[in-house]
Amino acid sequence: MAEPKLIIATHNVGKLAELRDILSAEVAGINPETIVTAEQWNVPDVKEDGTTFAANALLKARAVSQATGLPAVADDSGLAVNIMGGSPGIFSARWSGRHGDDEANNRLLLAQLSDIPERRRGAQFVCAAAFVSPSGFEHIADGVMKGRLLAEPRGEAGFGYDPLFLPDGYDRSAAELSADEKNAISHRGQALQALASVISEHVEF
Repeated sequence: MAEPKLIIATHNVGKLAELRDILSAEVAGINPETIVTAEQWNVPDVKEDGTTFAANALLKARAVSQATGLPAVADDSGLAVNIMGGSPGIFSARWSGRHGDDEANNRLLLAQLSDIPERRRGAQFVCAAAFVSPSGFEHIADGVMKGRLLAEPRGEAGFGYDPLFLPDGYDRSAAELSADEKNAISHRGQALQALASVISEHVEF
């Protein structure tokens, strides 16, 4: 096994795949095999008690870097629905009460928007990605993908609220896009693309 160079602070399989794909495409000379997860190092989940996406991303990246002695990348992301004042927001993954239950989260959100017409279903996915080095260097990058919410799920790819989200300029949901298509426009893709140059400066692959 290649020597680990970068820790990704996530236990979400779908998110891990996206992070690896995006970083592999954006960071020059990177070896994907040297990107490992907090779970592979048996680092426990970090309590996300920040009040913003950026705060939660930093909490995770700091904890994982300190536990492993390696540079770490973490992101916190979610769905912000305009008519709901930006909710679910930082509570997106546990909107239905149980963390990571995508189906229940989608059902609840659809029920909450059941009487809202299509023209008022504007929303955006928001991401804050943090890089933290063992020396204490920290950097945050942000990304936003705007669109609107559908009345019912469409597509089998992606994860989270992807089946409900129609990106601006597309006639397919985020769950109907290929991985490459989604990464090119997604909130997470934007944030990690912005973070790539920082990673290149601080990690020797």
